[in-house]
Amino acid sequence: MANPYRELFKAPGSRAFVLAGMIARMPISMTGIGLITMLAQLHGGYALAGSVAATFALATAFCAPQVSRLVDRYGQSRILPLAAGLGGGALLALLLCTRLQAPHWTLFLCAALAGCMPSMSAMVRARWTELYRGQPQLQTAYALESVLDEVCFIVGPPLSVGLSVGLFPEAGPLAALLMLVLGVSVFVMQKSTEPPVHPHEEGHAGSIIRSVEIRLLLLLMTAMGTIVGVVDVVSVAFAQQQGQPAAASIVLSVYAIGSCLAGIAFGALKLATPLPRLFMYGGIATALTTLPLLLASNILRLSLAVFVAGLFFSPTLIVAMALVERSVPPAKLTEGLTWLVTGLSIGVALGAAGSGALVDQFGARSGFWLALAGGAVVLGAALQSYRRMR
Repeated sequence: MANPYRELFKAPGSRAFVLAGMIARMPISMTGIGLITMLAQLHGGYALAGSVAATFALATAFCAPQVSRLVDRYGQSRILPLAAGLGGGALLALLLCTRLQAPHWTLFLCAALAGCMPSMSAMVRARWTELYRGQPQLQTAYALESVLDEVCFIVGPPLSVGLSVGLFPEAGPLAALLMLVLGVSVFVMQKSTEPPVHPHEEGHAGSIIRSVEIRLLLLLMTAMGTIVGVVDVVSVAFAQQQGQPAAASIVLSVYAIGSCLAGIAFGALKLATPLPRLFMYGGIATALTTLPLLLASNILRLSLAVFVAGLFFSPTLIVAMALVERSVPPAKLTEGLTWLVTGLSIGVALGAAGSGALVDQFGARSGFWLALAGGAVVLGAALQSYRRMR
């Protein structure tokens, strides 16, 4: 039996844009935590650091879909260098302002402008879609991208923190900046695989977020991100409460491993089940797997619970991306994909903030109730999406 992932890379130029895209997407996972680490070291506290990082995250959530909308209209090679130049230049200015001890308002301004970085995972998925539109290989390609996203968020944060702590405070964000410049530069050089600019139809003016189907998918992705954010924060708090702070990294690794394994396996399958039904199944499973989190009484049980929860994350994400490809016109594909990635990022931030407040107020395990609420939203959005898309 042929390896479906090997078959993917038979398309000319595919290896080059995947590698360049992997480098270019690393800054999204490195910048926020890098800014927190840098500013906490230089200013001796987390209030300013957290506020500047939150400004960057919110700006990215707002700007990324707008950048992708411009990409759909004018093409990757024209827009990506401009967006990366603006975002990267603002990040460099932020580092200089920090080093020169400029007023705090300059940090917030630069962080907001740095949010113009493009959503490179959406750009790579758009190229795969152009190569394999309407073919079974597209599910495998989306599975690969889901796994690479996981790897990015596993490797990026500790790399950024390690550089800032081990070398000098600005090292983490600076490395993210260099990766952005290198990755985007090489990516836009791959002209042969760049999606063409599709003509915009008269009836499809305005943003794709006006579509009810996209709003439901965005709601579900935000809820899934909330669950991820809860797991990130509560795992650390739970491990500390158990007197095993180092075990937090094990729990988080198990969650990521479960998601990666499931994504790889799902991408290799050729299922005849319609996408809306698969999406509904994924939503139900995701909601149900939040329940065991409440029963975790030690590190082993928590690890088992998050492993099971992780098994349904990547498959649901893969199907959601495939539904976007099916639901939106080609002229708005990149924007549609970016809205889902944005929803996931917003959800992670909400989950981390909300569960952190619950943990401070009521103890470590209380944070899992927010994951349960996220699971309920996932279930409702999945059922409603199935009714509209079947």
